[in-house]
Amino acid sequence: MKTQTTWKLDASHSELLFKVKHLMITNVKGEFRTFDAQVVSNGSNFDGARVTLTIDAASIFTNNTDRDAHLRSADFFDTDTYPKMTFESLEMSRRDEDTYQLNGTLTMKGVTKEVSLDVEFGGVVTDLYGQEKAGFSISGILNRKDWGLNWNAALETGGVVVSEEVRLSAEIQFVRAAQEEQTGDEGGMTDQEDAALVLETAQSF
Repeated sequence: MKTQTTWKLDASHSELLFKVKHLMITNVKGEFRTFDAQVVSNGSNFDGARVTLTIDAASIFTNNTDRDAHLRSADFFDTDTYPKMTFESLEMSRRDEDTYQLNGTLTMKGVTKEVSLDVEFGGVVTDLYGQEKAGFSISGILNRKDWGLNWNAALETGGVVVSEEVRLSAEIQFVRAAQEEQTGDEGGMTDQEDAALVLETAQSF
């Protein structure tokens, strides 16, 4: 009998970041400040886990008001038309004790493409409030043009203002929210024997 465990995002201890080359000489960093994610795993074994992520595109923040407004415009994310970005896993496979490869589909600006991300598993611990937490560091590289984020401008000296390559990084904590027993038959699930333990939003320090 297997245990199916649901893990909810601990938003107060998580961040979703990106960086791109500016003028082809330095990196400019940004983040999405509003997002939600969930993992469904076989207990504390994340091999084969199902991962979902929803991002509020308008929550993009690069510490520059004019730049953020441009990124929200139709030149980039067009957040009025496409307010959400989503990721759904296809496969999460263990490479070794602490690393996984996470393959899935990323939908952004109405376009869905497959992506592959590197995942470092930080472990599972119980915090000061008795909540069981799992931590992950995630990284990957995308080409923004694959999702129709095409805006750019050429420099007189050669090169462009913004690179096509986008480097993603995330530090994510999940809190165990509920678990239920499954039968040994593939896909078969019994009703929960007891009421699922549901934790409230993770407390900050």
